[in-house]
Amino acid sequence: MDESMLQNLESCSENEFVSAVQEFNKEHAQSFSFPDFDMSVKKQLVSLLFCRMALSPATRLASLETVRILSRDKIDLEGLFTRETMGQLVNMAGLVAEEEEIMNQCSRVSDPKVIVEAQKCLCNLIYNSSFAQRTCCYNGCIEGILLRLRTYKDPKIPHEVKFFDMRMLFLLTALCAEIRPKVRCQLHGLTYLMEVLDLILKDNLSQGNTSACRRIFSKGSRRGRSNQESCNAPCLRDEEVDTACEVLKVLFNLTVTTDKYGLDEEEEAHYMRLVSILHDIILCDTKTPEKKEDLLSHTIDLLTNMPMSSYEELMTPVVKKDDKNTNVFDGMDLEAINILLAFLEKRLDKPHKTYKEILSPVLTTLSECARANSVIRKYLKKKVLPPLKDVMNRPEEGTTLRNRLVKLMTSPVFDVKELVADLLFVLCKENVGRLIKYTGYGNAAGLLANRGLMLGGKGDTNYSSDSEDSDTEEYLRFKDKINPVLGCYQEPAPNPMEGMTEEQKEYEAMQLVNMMDRMSSCSFILCRDGLIQPMRVGEDGRPEAVEHILQLQEAILDSNRMNR
Repeated sequence: MDESMLQNLESCSENEFVSAVQEFNKEHAQSFSFPDFDMSVKKQLVSLLFCRMALSPATRLASLETVRILSRDKIDLEGLFTRETMGQLVNMAGLVAEEEEIMNQCSRVSDPKVIVEAQKCLCNLIYNSSFAQRTCCYNGCIEGILLRLRTYKDPKIPHEVKFFDMRMLFLLTALCAEIRPKVRCQLHGLTYLMEVLDLILKDNLSQGNTSACRRIFSKGSRRGRSNQESCNAPCLRDEEVDTACEVLKVLFNLTVTTDKYGLDEEEEAHYMRLVSILHDIILCDTKTPEKKEDLLSHTIDLLTNMPMSSYEELMTPVVKKDDKNTNVFDGMDLEAINILLAFLEKRLDKPHKTYKEILSPVLTTLSECARANSVIRKYLKKKVLPPLKDVMNRPEEGTTLRNRLVKLMTSPVFDVKELVADLLFVLCKENVGRLIKYTGYGNAAGLLANRGLMLGGKGDTNYSSDSEDSDTEEYLRFKDKINPVLGCYQEPAPNPMEGMTEEQKEYEAMQLVNMMDRMSSCSFILCRDGLIQPMRVGEDGRPEAVEHILQLQEAILDSNRMNR
C-alpha cells in the first residue's frame, strides 16, 4: 500500500472503502509483520480507519479487522495508536464505564461482531505494547469489563464476548501487577469472577448438558452439601471450557500474592467458597479429553495459591454410602482428590524434558492438601503408599505410582525431585524411618540431608499420633533381610572370612586399615585441590566437612557407643 492508494481510500464511497479494506484483510490474513509498509503510510492508514469508523458505522467491522491485523506487528505501535484511538476501541468493545458513558453521552455498540473484533484489537495491543497496557489500566477498560461481567446472566451475551473480556483482563493483570489490588479489592473482582464460574456450571446443568456423577453445584461450601444432593455433573462445551480457563487464569493472577496464613474471617470464607467451586469444576466433564486436561491444569494452578485451611472444600461428606463409589474414605467423598491423582499419573507419561512445568503445580497441590488435612493425607497414602508387599524389587523399579514417584526422587530436575520427596515425606507424616521403609535410604538421602535428618527423627510434629502402618505378611517375613539403603530384600552375602585362621584375619584387617589410611590421605590432598571433600554427619543431622582423619575415627567411636 502506498500514498496513492491511501488517497483513493480517502475519496472513495462507503461501499468502495469497505470492498478495498476487505481485499486488504484477505491478502494479509496470515501476516504478522509489514516490513514493506512505510511507517508514515501505516500511520495514515490507521488514522483513516478510525476516522471512517467514527463517521460511518457500516465500515466498522471491516476497518476493525484491518486494525487487528496491523496490531500484530510490535514495531512502533505507540506511534500508530494514540490514547484517543485506544478510547475508541474501548468504546466499540462496549467497555466504557457507566458513569463515563453518561458524562460523554455516547451510546454503546450493539453489534456483537463489532464488539468481538474491537476486543481482539485490544488484546493484540495490550499483549504487544506497554503503552496500550498503561492506557487500558486507566481509561475505564477494566471498570467496563467488571461492569459487563455482572450482566453475564443475560443469555443474549455471546460466549465470544465473555471469552475476550476475560482474555483482556488476564493480560492486564498478568502484565500490570500494580492493578491487581484494585481489581481484587476495590472492584470486587474476586467475587464477580467466582460468580462467572458458578454461572457456567449452573447454566450448563439447566440446559441439560450433563454427565453421570454424584454431585450438584451450589454457591455454598461443602458443609451445606452432600453426595446425596445430586445426580449429574455438567458436561461443559468447548467454548465454556475456554471461558472458564480464562477466568481461572485471571483468578490466579489476583491470588498469586495471597498471604496463606494471615487471613481474616471474611477472606477465609471467600477462599473456602472459591475452592468449593474449584471442586465442582474438577468433577465436571467436557466434550473432549484435551479440554478436560486444560481445565484441570488451570484449576490446579489456582489451587496452589489457596490457603491451607480451604483445602477441606475438596471433600464432601457422605450421608449414604454408595457401594459403587470407591473413593469414599473416612466418611468423606474424595472423588476430586482421586481425579488429581489420575491427572498426576497422566502427566508422568509426558516427556521428561517438560516435567518441571507440568508436574510442579499438581505435586505442590497434593503436598499442601496432605499437609493441611489428615483425611486427604490418609487417602493419598492409601493410594500412593499402600501397605508394602513388593519387597523383592527396588522401590524405583516398577510401574506403580509409588515406583514412578520414588524414581523421580533422584531426578536431575531439582524442583521436581524436591516436590516429589516432600509429597512422600508428608504422606509418611514426616517420619524418617517410615520414609526409608517405602523409598530406601539411597533415594531419600537428598531430602534428609537438606532437612538435617540424616540421623533420623521427625521433620514436623503437627500430625496425629495414631499409627497408620499395618505391615503385610510379605514385609514381616523378609523384614530382617531388607537392605535399608536399597529399600528391598537382599540375599545375605557369604562371610569372606569363613575358613580363615586368626592370623589371616588379623592380616586382612591391617591391610584394610592401611588402605583406608592411604585413601583418606589421598582424599585430603585432593580436598586441598578442590576435588574431593570428606564429610560426616554433624550434630544437626546435616553433612559437614571433615578437616582431619581423627574426626572420622571419633565419629566411628561415637557410633559404636550409641549402638551398644
